[in-house]
Order: sequence, then C-alpha cells, then structure tokens
Amino acid sequence: MITRRRHFAKAVSWRVLGTIDTTLLTWIITGSFHVGVMVGGVEILTKTLLYYVHERVWYNYVKFGVIDD
Repeated sequence: MITRRRHFAKAVSWRVLGTIDTTLLTWIITGSFHVGVMVGGVEILTKTLLYYVHERVWYNYVKFGVIDD
C-alpha cells in the first residue's frame, strides 16, 4: 500500500529540486537574484499542490501501466 504521506513527500522533494532549477534560471535570465527567489518562492507552493493532486489522480484513476496480479 502506498500512503498519501508518500505522495506528499515525493511532491515536496521533486518541487525542491524544481524550485532550485527555476530560481537559478530566473536569476540567470533576469540578472536579479531577488526576482529569482521571488519566482521560486511562489512556484514551490503552487507546483507542490499541483503535483500532489496530479499524483493522487494517477494513483486513483489512471490504470495505465498497472498490472493486476
């Protein structure tokens, strides 16, 4: 059995990595560390929630690649 806590932990760990990427790219593109951190800060919240919902939908409703024993 896979718990919701696992889905949430997976969402958070993925977003931390993704936010570091977004922050660095935004900093490089804009030349502003402050803007990079602001974009990364907003993005970590919204995308963590989106990923969690996406993960739960796949787990509950999408049977692609699932083989029942």
